[in-house]
Amino acid sequence: MPDTLGEPRGEPLFSRLALIGMGLIGSSIARAARHLNLAGTVVAIDRDEETLARSAELGLADAFFKDAAEGVRDCDFVILCVPVGACGPLAKQIAGSLAHGAIVSDVGSVKGAVVAAMEPHLPAHTHFVPAHPVAGTERSGPDAGFATLFLNRWCILTPAYGVDAGAVEQVRAFWEAMGSRIEIMSAPHHDLVLAITSHVPHLIAYNIVGTAADMERVTELEVIKFSAGGFRDFTRIAASDPTMWRDIFLTNKEAVLEMISRFNEDLAALTRAIRWDDGDALFDLFSRTRTIRRGIISEGQETAEPDFGRRRPEE
Repeated sequence: MPDTLGEPRGEPLFSRLALIGMGLIGSSIARAARHLNLAGTVVAIDRDEETLARSAELGLADAFFKDAAEGVRDCDFVILCVPVGACGPLAKQIAGSLAHGAIVSDVGSVKGAVVAAMEPHLPAHTHFVPAHPVAGTERSGPDAGFATLFLNRWCILTPAYGVDAGAVEQVRAFWEAMGSRIEIMSAPHHDLVLAITSHVPHLIAYNIVGTAADMERVTELEVIKFSAGGFRDFTRIAASDPTMWRDIFLTNKEAVLEMISRFNEDLAALTRAIRWDDGDALFDLFSRTRTIRRGIISEGQETAEPDFGRRRPEE
């Protein structure tokens, strides 16, 4: 698989691209789109004046707007790069300004609730192609973005039945140009898959770090002082944007609760194995999970380098 972005296109895929929200994802798309000439003009939109000013300083776009309705005018591709809870209100805000034939998309980690919130507001003369780039870091803001964020990562598209096939192909081509691998599935299936692969692991991380914070007071600073790989990696996940994850859990409630129930059942079985000294059960579980880890590495979704590829101080 390639480890760098390709060469700029001779002709852009889109005439005018609007990115609403210049955080990690929005600023990374902006960097990649400009590097690869995926749009003739890139428009950055953000309601936060400091974020918008910083985006301008970094040269992330050709035009900058605080007002989303004004910013999307004449754009043929509009991507909402905001927390999922903000997608519905934004769709309502920009609806009257969307150009005929414009493609509207998003980057949310939840699809069912986003579709339900956005679709009623979007005009019939637009094409709605929801998307979810399965990529990110714990950092946020325009400085956090980088053009290769989506390289060799999955981007899941969840177009509704009957949506214009040409619009879907354009969105596919856009993400593929940035190095993404594309999967198309229904919104409900997406939400169930992401509940176990992303949402519940984040919930567990938030809970573990919260428990450790309580223990920290009891053990007189020893929890943080002696943090090893396991707890350290939980803290990386738990450092993710709190607004984004609050919205994810509230909008993907049913799938998350289902996965939590299954997790609790498996945790109870693991508890019994420890309580009754069932070493065979523990060994079997740990062997299966080790195989899953190796599968993730073989899929190119993680590094096999020691210490998860972290650079050591002497490097």
